[in-house]
Amino acid sequence: MESDSNGWSRARGLIVKTLVLIGGALLLKRLTKSTTRWDHAKFVARSLSGEKFSREQASRNPDSYFNIRTLTCPATEMADGSKVLYFEQAFWRTPQKPFRQRFYMVKPCRKDLKCDVEVSTYAIRDMDEYKNFCDRPRDQRPLPEEVIDDVAEHLTTIHLKRCERGKRCLYEGSTPPGGFPNSWNGATYCTSELSVLKNNEIHTWDRGYDDDGNQVWGVKEGPYEFKPAPGSSFNLNFGASQPMDKRIEGSFVLEE
Repeated sequence: MESDSNGWSRARGLIVKTLVLIGGALLLKRLTKSTTRWDHAKFVARSLSGEKFSREQASRNPDSYFNIRTLTCPATEMADGSKVLYFEQAFWRTPQKPFRQRFYMVKPCRKDLKCDVEVSTYAIRDMDEYKNFCDRPRDQRPLPEEVIDDVAEHLTTIHLKRCERGKRCLYEGSTPPGGFPNSWNGATYCTSELSVLKNNEIHTWDRGYDDDGNQVWGVKEGPYEFKPAPGSSFNLNFGASQPMDKRIEGSFVLEE
């Protein structure tokens, strides 16, 4: 009888150890699971989306910065999986009158490029059709197939890289050297810089230059700093869960 009891105790101990080892292995696998290229693109698209203001920056330096409202939300998805976002800017007092409207197209960088996420900006064929797009009920917005048809001239592309550990940003990047053609206010080309920070804060710096390299539009002191409005949210449905977002913020393990 004593022998049977000892045998059962050893077997029970072995079962417990096995379960602990299996549980530990599953937990380790979950914690170290690689973040794919599309996970990074979804994270950037999510960070760009929502209602944001430059209110704090305008309060600190009203001579150089306006309190601008940006509003961005999902518009459709391309056949290759690229996320198409609608973006508009307006002065905070007149949000219903945007002065800039664009489509963002967000996708992973090609593997031959030294970057992680590509954010391209496109003009909109009929901007009046899209005013306050994000604020409207879904049944009053252009249909996804109409959005694709309304993607017009390619304006800029920014290549984002993950920021090094210890930096305040999560992703940062700019247009290629030489920028992109631009004719507004006497410019011949423009450049753009973009940083994605924690808590969905976005910094953008757009500037235009003439043939001689003189800056003819855009703020000179530094990028605009857009912080999310309290309580601002959209049903983004990008397929990335909160644990994934936290994993991207804390660890950059990229699956090739």
